[in-house]
Amino acid sequence: MKPAHRHEMKTNELAEWLSNLPQWAKKNLRVIIYVSVVIVLAGGSYFWNRYQKNVVSVKKQLHLTSLISQLAQGKTKILNDHIRGLDTSYMLMKVADSLQAAAQNANNNQMAAFALIKRAEALRAELHYRLEKANTQDITAQINRARESYVKAIEKAAAYPPLAAAAKFGLGLCEEELGNFETAQQIYYEITTDPNLEGTVAAVQTKQRLNEIADYRQEIVFSKPPVPQNIETILPQLTTTPVDSNPGPVDPVRNSTKRKISNGVDTNLNIVDANLPG
Repeated sequence: MKPAHRHEMKTNELAEWLSNLPQWAKKNLRVIIYVSVVIVLAGGSYFWNRYQKNVVSVKKQLHLTSLISQLAQGKTKILNDHIRGLDTSYMLMKVADSLQAAAQNANNNQMAAFALIKRAEALRAELHYRLEKANTQDITAQINRARESYVKAIEKAAAYPPLAAAAKFGLGLCEEELGNFETAQQIYYEITTDPNLEGTVAAVQTKQRLNEIADYRQEIVFSKPPVPQNIETILPQLTTTPVDSNPGPVDPVRNSTKRKISNGVDTNLNIVDANLPG
């Protein structure tokens, strides 16, 4: 079949279909309406969900940023309250709970890992920012919760070396606070020898920590302040001589004063002992 003849046939078929289109549309009007409505709804739902997803994602990021700011500001406020004798370290526990919820509702593993790291930091900080020293039971329970948070962060941050290094470094700090210094050193050694973590901020911190960990293992004991002495031993002893109300007769030669008036000037002359030489 020649190309010209084939083209003519296709043109005739298209013209025939177009001429019959109004009748076909009239017969299938309901189907056309249904299909059009489905297409419009599907398209609208797609774009709406995409918009909502972007908006919700931004809101979650802003919320996480706000929680991190609350963590930093809370530490400052707690220290200021300590000056007034108030213990408000419980504020960090509220921030820790909010960070845990943020990690569970995060849009991706990166946000979740970051929230878990900050939650563990808040748990550890609450122990150190208490007005009174925490007992051993509270320390062990809370550090274990922080350690679990770091472990989850490591799992979620497998594809993000900076976050993975930060989570491992925090895990080492937990071991130190529990007194497991050998385990902490092993964790630090793994961080410094992992080529995937080289160049991260946590890797640099880890090298410095390894150089100083021996100092942290020593227990710091503050000497007692000296006992203040009795005020009677501090003040100088003052001796007073009682004044004799009856001094007795005065020696007219040694202790008397004779007034001599010469040329209109009144002078006092002490009469010295006549027996003194010269």
